[in-house]
Amino acid sequence: MYAIIRSGGRQHRAVVGDTIDVERLPYQVGESFEISEVLLVGDGDKTLIGQPLVEGATVKVTVKDQFRGDKVIVYKYRQRTNYRVKRGHRQYHTRLQIDDIVVK
Repeated sequence: MYAIIRSGGRQHRAVVGDTIDVERLPYQVGESFEISEVLLVGDGDKTLIGQPLVEGATVKVTVKDQFRGDKVIVYKYRQRTNYRVKRGHRQYHTRLQIDDIVVK
């Protein structure tokens, strides 16, 4: 069984027992909560597609880690004008453990 969930404006495939990395969520490490924005639930040859969300479907998750991603370098350059700007950015992420997919 799997589900497609929406978190942080992105869609992720959630399978029971897997871990996914999403944009930072305001939860502490070890805390459990439910994600109710489920767009699709698939179980073998049976699929429920939401319009836009699947009614009564939730995904139970546990926060495993709060971390920052790899540094992305942004370098701006204009020739013959002595214009050079180098900036870096590290995005905050939350690692989630998928515990259960519930469809009512």
